[in-house]
Amino acid sequence: MSAGAQRGAGGLPREAGGLRASLAGLTTRGRSFLAAGAAAAACAYVLGQSQLLRVGLLLVVLPLICVLALHRTRHRVSGSRRLTPSRVPAGGEARVQLRMENVSRVPTGLLMLQDRVPYVLGPRPRFVLDRVEAGGRREVSYRVRSDLRGRYPLGPLQLRLTDPFGLVELTRSFSAYDTLTVIPRTEPLPPVRMTGEANGYGDGSRRSLALAGDDDVIPRTYRRGDDLRRVHWRSTARYGELMVRREEQPQRSKATVLLDTRHLAYEGAGPDSAFEWAVSAAASTLLHVLEQGFSVRLLTDTGDSAGGEGGGFTSGGQESAEAAGLMMDTLAVVGHSDGSGLAAAHDALRGGAGFAASGGDGLLIAFFGDLDEAQAEMAARMRQRSGGAVAFVLDSATWAGEPPRVEDRLRRLRDAGWTAVSVPPGAPFGELWRQAGNAPLGTGTSGGRG
Repeated sequence: MSAGAQRGAGGLPREAGGLRASLAGLTTRGRSFLAAGAAAAACAYVLGQSQLLRVGLLLVVLPLICVLALHRTRHRVSGSRRLTPSRVPAGGEARVQLRMENVSRVPTGLLMLQDRVPYVLGPRPRFVLDRVEAGGRREVSYRVRSDLRGRYPLGPLQLRLTDPFGLVELTRSFSAYDTLTVIPRTEPLPPVRMTGEANGYGDGSRRSLALAGDDDVIPRTYRRGDDLRRVHWRSTARYGELMVRREEQPQRSKATVLLDTRHLAYEGAGPDSAFEWAVSAAASTLLHVLEQGFSVRLLTDTGDSAGGEGGGFTSGGQESAEAAGLMMDTLAVVGHSDGSGLAAAHDALRGGAGFAASGGDGLLIAFFGDLDEAQAEMAARMRQRSGGAVAFVLDSATWAGEPPRVEDRLRRLRDAGWTAVSVPPGAPFGELWRQAGNAPLGTGTSGGRG
């Protein structure tokens, strides 16, 4: 099974009431057979016709035999589902593979499969399997896609059994299901240096020295018990005494991506709305700064954060990849908040242990909706805790085709030291990111459709 694939709907169909439920699966034809058989048997008794009695018994017994056969069949068919991949961007496709296996020694009859999927993923897939031999298996597949981010359940898988005569039809469901996570669309961003931004590992001079190799080593005096293989001979010759390497891991710079999710800050809905643009841009930013070696966390206006353990900043290596997946999953389901202000986000930044430990030199990248005067002032104060701050402001007026009304808010942010950028409708985020990186401190741009 390939990486990222998941299995579900495994095992046998769950019980559904025993034989009584199986009898309820008689079709109109099956019930007609029973009624005709009972009527024939009654007439044979009254008229004393033994031949008619045999016909009546045949009409009654045949549907009952089909019920017993299908009732046993549900215990002899197993199924599984494989979803590849389990996490796709909006507009991307995932492949679902279904496998049915006959675990008995006798062949099955006609099998009809139906997998339950939400309507946003497409029509409900249905398949017909004519006959599965003893110990045989059949595989079918279908594709799902969604332009709307979210988490969508797939399953449970339903198996409909019918007999060759069409007298009985039973529906059985498997218990397991999978979940398809549709994350926001992302785009690669150009490698620009944001105002006030340090490199991902250590400061700028430290990173430059790291490229030279041995100069990145900080020597110290030899102590009893030190490994002689750590002796730094160049420093020993310089200082006239034995020196050893003291290799330190460069400290990772920190970045916070702030997403304003207030319902009153955005107008409209759908894949092309301002809020969806902000979510997609925040996702692109998170992936970009992670690739640049930063420790990152995602913060919303409610003060909730996602990233490392306990909502802190990400660590390196495998933990960083897991944290990226966690933040993408968070953005996949993030919705509008009922809050009216940014005070919770301001308090989270002010009390952030990560910023305190690094002297407040973290990079803050914010995506704001409409800001009134009070919230613009609150956002301006967030700049005090950051080494660099970039704000992308989405004005609902411009997204609704009206004249812009955001210039006063942008000027307030720039006066506080933000690099503030106005986001016009449908603007490519990569171009706005480049413009923000080239803007001098405390300035910004009105964006554009580049």
